[in-house]
Parts: sequence; C-alpha cells; structure tokens
Amino acid sequence: MKRTDTITDELRHDILSGVFPPGDRLVELQLTERYQCGRATVRAALVELTTEGLVEREANRGASVRRISVDEAIQITEARAALESLIAAHAARHASDIERFELARIVAEMSDAVGAENTSAYSELNRRFHRRLREISGHSVAADLVANLRDRAAHHQYRLALMPGRAAQSLIEHEAIASAIGAHDEAAASAAMDTHLRSVIEVLRRWGDAGTA
Repeated sequence: MKRTDTITDELRHDILSGVFPPGDRLVELQLTERYQCGRATVRAALVELTTEGLVEREANRGASVRRISVDEAIQITEARAALESLIAAHAARHASDIERFELARIVAEMSDAVGAENTSAYSELNRRFHRRLREISGHSVAADLVANLRDRAAHHQYRLALMPGRAAQSLIEHEAIASAIGAHDEAAASAAMDTHLRSVIEVLRRWGDAGTA
C-alpha cells in the first residue's frame, strides 16, 4: 500500500498540472482506483491539501479542487512579492558559481521556449527558476511559504503564460533577476523580483477589471 505522503504528492501534482482543474469533484472511490490505495489514505491526502488551500471540502458534497478568484490571486501575488524579493536577495548573497550558471541556463531555455512559442515549456521553466531560487536562497521559512502560495494560484499562473506577449515580457524580467544574482547584487535582485511580481499583479488586475474573476 502506498504511503499517505506519496499519494498527497501525486494528487497535488495532478491538481497543479490540470488533470483535476478548479471546480472538479474529487471522488474518494475514483481516487483510490487511480492511486491504488485505501480510502483512509485518500482522505488523509485530501485533508492535507485542504490545509494547503488546494482542495475545499463541504458537508454532504465532498471534496473538490478549490477555485481561486482573481482578487485572491492578486493578494497571493502581493504576499509572494514580499517573500520572493527576500528570497532573491538571499540567493544573490549565497549563490555559488555553479548555481549562478544554472540560473543563467534556465533563462536561456526560457528564451528558447519563447522563440518557439512553447507556452507549456515556458511555464514549467518558470516554475523551475523560482524553485531553484528558493533552494539557493537557503531561507527555508520564506521558501516554504512561497511554495504554498504559488501552488494555490497555479491555475492563474498557467493562464498568464498563455497570454499573447506575456512570456516575452516575463523573460525580460527573469533575465534581470538572474543578472542581479549573477552579480551578487542583493538590492538589485530584490528589486528585479519585486518588479516581476508587480507586473503579474497588473495583469491580474486587468483580468479583474474585464470581469474574469
């Protein structure tokens, strides 16, 4: 029988990758068949993901993938801006030569994805870039908080990548972050990250003004 944390990881991945989109019901029996585990294990995984804000559970209706409004996505990104600016500064302080090269390589791959108009690849590289920054920073508290916040707004992040011209603008912003970290410039890295996430907030606000919340 699979461990509860393994099932939680698999279900989380399936939610974040869109296998179960926002609003989808998560039926325990179907999940036990999909993940080859018992109902108690599925229930424990649903409880954990409810705590993380990915799942919502209602009496007499069961569990479903939680919908995140544009207003909430804006608040999440505002919180991320404060935390990820701190992470970027710490990454600039601690990054080794190998780690700086790795970030530059990810940005180069992001550029290739933009050139090929491969939004799916760009979205995944974006996630990898931010994940590596969290790891490089060594700030475990901020990293854990940001990972949870990013997961909660994952659906909106994917929609952002699909917007015409958005990936090209995002690439410029990530290049600035990587350049500042490469120069060990903590203030510039923090400012570049803040600029990046403020631009995300502006796009989300335009969605809200257009009535897409």
